[in-house]
Parts: sequence; C-alpha cells; structure tokens
Amino acid sequence: MIRLVKWLLGALALATGGLVAFTWRTARKVEVALPPHGRFLDIAGTRLHYVEAGEGPPILLIHGLGGQLLNFAGDGLAPLGRDHRVIALDRPGSGYSTRPFTASAALGAQAATVAGFIRALGLQRPLVVGHSLGGALALALALDHPDSVGGLALLAPLTRVQDRVPAPFRRLVVRSRILRLIMAWTIATPLAIRHREEALDTVFGPDRVPRDFPMGNGGLLSLRPSAFFGASTDLVAINRDLPGLVARFGSIKVPVGILFGTADRVLDHAANGIAMRDVLPDLDLELIEGAGHMIPVTAPDRTLAFIRRMAKRVASAGR
Repeated sequence: MIRLVKWLLGALALATGGLVAFTWRTARKVEVALPPHGRFLDIAGTRLHYVEAGEGPPILLIHGLGGQLLNFAGDGLAPLGRDHRVIALDRPGSGYSTRPFTASAALGAQAATVAGFIRALGLQRPLVVGHSLGGALALALALDHPDSVGGLALLAPLTRVQDRVPAPFRRLVVRSRILRLIMAWTIATPLAIRHREEALDTVFGPDRVPRDFPMGNGGLLSLRPSAFFGASTDLVAINRDLPGLVARFGSIKVPVGILFGTADRVLDHAANGIAMRDVLPDLDLELIEGAGHMIPVTAPDRTLAFIRRMAKRVASAGR
C-alpha cells in the first residue's frame, strides 16, 4: 500500500512537472514572438504597459476580458493617429501589465489605477474607448473619476450583471487565488489550446476569426499563464462593483455612445446596449446587424467611424 502511494505521488509529481515545463516553454515562445513593444509606467504598485501614437485630442483604448492592447492593432484604427493622440493600454494584470498578487481587480480599483495613469500622462479628459469588460471599466471611470473623462465610446460593453458565464469562460471561474495560480501553471494552457476553436467561435461568431489574429491582434498572448490568472481574477471580481455602478449610470454627464453587434454571442446587445437608453436618454446607440462581439477586429471601419463621431461630440461638449 505504501509503495502504491509513493508510486502515485511520484506519477503526480512527474505529470505536474511536465505540465509546468510545457506551460513555461509555450509562454516563452509566445513572448519571443510577441514581446512588449510599448512603454511602462508604474501606478501605485501596478506596472502598466501602453503604446501611443499621434498628436491632438487624446483617445484612450481599453480592451476587454482576456484581451490586451493588440486587440486594437491593425490598419483599421490607425487613421485615428492622424489627428488624435491615441493611447492603447494593457489593463492591470493583462497583456504585459502587472498587478500585485493580492491587489483587488474590482472595477473601482481598476478605475482608480487608470485614473492615475491618465493623470500621469497629462491627458486632458480623453475620450475613453472601452471594449466589453473595458466598457464597464470606462463607465466606472466616468462615475468615480469624472474629471478624468471627456466622453465614452463603448464597444459591445458589459453594462449589466450577467446571470450566466458563457461556456468558454467558465474555466476562469476560480475563486481561490492559490488554486488559480496552480491552474495557470499546469492545466490552463493545454486546455486553452484544446478548446481554442470553441472559445474563438463564441468570442468572434458569427464573424470569422481573422487569419492574422494570433499574431496581428495578439491572440497567442492568451496562452501565457499570466493571461489565465489575470482573466480569472477579473472575472470573479466583476460583480463586486457592477451592481452599484449600474444604479448610478444615470448620473453620467459626459457624452456616451455604444456600438454593438446584434449577433453578439458573449453579451446580449439588447440588455447591455439598447436598455442603456432608459438611463441615458442622450445615448448615441449604433447597431451592426449580424456582427459578433469582437467588432474592433472584425468591423474596423464601423468602429473607426463611431469613435470619430464620439470624438467630435466630446470636442463640441468642451466648447
């Protein structure tokens, strides 16, 4: 019996070591292929990675759950840099931005960090563009730090407490930090590779996944253990602040616009988009018929036109 227990423990240790080695090698290959190419700024213990281009009125781009700043990369949004100072940010704990192990991932805490980032860069009330969870963060920023925001351009934003987590994201619901860390360095990367088609079908569908998404838009970065840990930490923290934020949406004073795909498989466009008219009568709402969730990638022309329109509203409001 003792010999059997020793054998099982040895087999478990060997399997765990193999998973850790595989995860480390995979992460290393991804980081060599897609290294950080921006600047870093320390805000209250969080090291934020960002890129910027252009000059003019500022626009801040904030990605969603499990994403990173390359979600906004490509030729589609590049024209913004012709007449705006455009900054794309890796949210705390995402991409190449760090977050202290015990730090809160609640929307209010992230908003405080982003507000500090805005002040540190000297941005004057930027138009904040938030995709998905980044939309909820943009709303929290406008509510808790109104002097930091000139307007909101929200792309398929999370604006309501969700009753269920879409299937591909259920593996992220890990409430223990320690278990989350163990999973990140053992089974998370192999599972992400095994279920990548299912996840991409939900996140992109019914739109096609662009062929250059793994490299051009940083999709491969989701295979790093830090990506799993950060996304899981974000997901389990969402509802700490969101109910209270929802109750305050009507007090937002800056221009707000929402762009949503009507076939979004991650967030319901009616509940998270159309329903916002009830609390924001001046909402600029635009729907893309038949589009999915990743509209910054799959509908760059519509996204660009929408952001430009909201930038003009912000400029007009500031006169």
